[in-house]
Amino acid sequence: MNLKRQYNLPNCTLIVEGFSDGVTSTDASNGQPTLTIVTNAQCHLIGTNQVLQGGRTFLENLSLAVSSYAQELLSGVRRPHEVTPTDDHLSIEKISDTYHRLTWYPPRDVNTPSSPVSFNLSTVQLFDLVEAVDQFYTDQRTLPDVNLKLQPLSRRYRLAEEPITKKAVPMAVGLSSLAVFAVAFYFLPIPEVRKPDPNPQVSPTQTLPQPPVPGASPQ
Repeated sequence: MNLKRQYNLPNCTLIVEGFSDGVTSTDASNGQPTLTIVTNAQCHLIGTNQVLQGGRTFLENLSLAVSSYAQELLSGVRRPHEVTPTDDHLSIEKISDTYHRLTWYPPRDVNTPSSPVSFNLSTVQLFDLVEAVDQFYTDQRTLPDVNLKLQPLSRRYRLAEEPITKKAVPMAVGLSSLAVFAVAFYFLPIPEVRKPDPNPQVSPTQTLPQPPVPGASPQ
């Protein structure tokens, strides 16, 4: 019986077709058979008018390329990929902050040699493609033996750390400025503090108001 798995996103649709080998048990949750043999895999990207398709090798290479590039994009650490000389391999590279170039190398044919296919994906299209691949990985009904193997990044691919001497320069400059201002304030004279006079003198030209006399009529 032919089986079909379809993972739909607004900008991407991943379709996997095949059948079960009859040995792998069915999914206990819904009783559906497990797709273990791939006969056709297609990736439709909305807005590109391009359909990527192939067999199991194409599906595995697509999933690996998309997952690896997504990890690099999120972590900001770029590492070279060891591309094996096989057909149906893909590569993704960043060309701007909003666009990414996907290149597919289809199987070579002796009679009709095919050339690589390249097109640009927006960040929204790329994220939908990543989500479709994630749904494929988490679907236990389709190729349960295919897993995403995450490995820690080697130290040689890490970004070069800033030397400690370079980090200490701003701190040293700040401390030096603080010391200079402290010395300058130390040599400034202490301002003289004068107490206010409790009986201020009245100017001769100034007339103080006279207190009212009892029993006198107001002027």
